[in-house]
Amino acid sequence: MQISFTGRRVLVAGASRGIGRSIALAFAAAGANLSICARGAQGLSQAADELCELGATVHQSPVDLADGAAVSSWVAAAADALGGIDVLVNNASGFGRSDDEAGWRASIDVDLMAAVRASHAALPHLERSRGAIVHISSIAGIGPSVRTPPYGAIKAAMIQYTMTQAASLAARGVRVNCVAPGSIEFAGGVWDQARRNDPQLYDRMLRSVPSGRMGRPEEVASVVLFLASDLAGWVTGQTIAVDGGQMLK
Repeated sequence: MQISFTGRRVLVAGASRGIGRSIALAFAAAGANLSICARGAQGLSQAADELCELGATVHQSPVDLADGAAVSSWVAAAADALGGIDVLVNNASGFGRSDDEAGWRASIDVDLMAAVRASHAALPHLERSRGAIVHISSIAGIGPSVRTPPYGAIKAAMIQYTMTQAASLAARGVRVNCVAPGSIEFAGGVWDQARRNDPQLYDRMLRSVPSGRMGRPEEVASVVLFLASDLAGWVTGQTIAVDGGQMLK
């Protein structure tokens, strides 16, 4: 069964690389038109070119997602460019690792508040289209996150916020779900860097995955597309782990 988003209007935050880029590419391959944002203009432009090659109409905007006004402006400009919004994907992360003010601020501002602000700005459009929101959390938000306390705690907040949003928006025709990836490897990402710079950590994490390998961004994107699609029309308030069984160990 093939999922189609032909003519649908999709916003993906943090789409210049890794999971966000793969999500945007998957939507474009399924026929969607997109607006993408990220902080780095060069990576964003490269991602937009890839989407255009798949036939998508693409709006792009360099955005510091820690800036609330910039997030709201992006959503408004995206809705104007695409003629509305059917799907919002909140993927960006500030990767707050350190248990200090800077680490907590990075996670709160980008992982949590950017998603809250984008949701608020997109909601009038999503109500009109009876659309969907998909948040990207992490399995770090489901269990202890000793190496990255702010990251884990704020990803847990995203899972809770997903349930609260879903309950409050169901009567308005808007579904809200969440995807919690496990260890996902891609060029330039956290686990690619660990493989090169901290092989002991990489090997330890690899051994924690019963499936015997790190995940791929495309595997996360497939679940996001399902949750945003009409096939998941009776699914809301759920968090799906995409981790190859990593939490089972």
